[in-house]
Amino acid sequence: MNASKHKMYFLLQRVAHGLKKKADTALMDAGGMSTAQAAVMAIIAGQEGVSQRYLADKLMQRESAITTMANRLLKAGYITRMRSDTDGRAWVLKSTKEGLAALDAVNEPFASINAILDNAFPPEDVEGIADGLMDILRQLEALDDTEADHI
Repeated sequence: MNASKHKMYFLLQRVAHGLKKKADTALMDAGGMSTAQAAVMAIIAGQEGVSQRYLADKLMQRESAITTMANRLLKAGYITRMRSDTDGRAWVLKSTKEGLAALDAVNEPFASINAILDNAFPPEDVEGIADGLMDILRQLEALDDTEADHI
């Protein structure tokens, strides 16, 4: 049976929305940040400093969306922003102690969200599902690259 018979797009959309809503509430309660902000914080925390463009590329977002998110994280005291040493037009984002503590605080709620996924899929299916989702992302990125070539 194929994906359209199972209405996979609709199911994926509903599941993604439900997980995001549940995770956003849990993360906001625990660490004062959304799942999108936690993703940004995790990337920033994992490196010496990152540019907003790098974050936008990594998260498949527009740079303007990252700027808005960076402003919220700045206001919360979770990151600092300074001009790049190598590109005066670019901003470099670094996490603060408060940001790292907030990121640490969301580990437990994220674990409970991941437990929902762990309970939904037999362990022997997880790798295949993850591979399929990664393949979808690669195909979407390739389409984006193809569309950019036509501009």
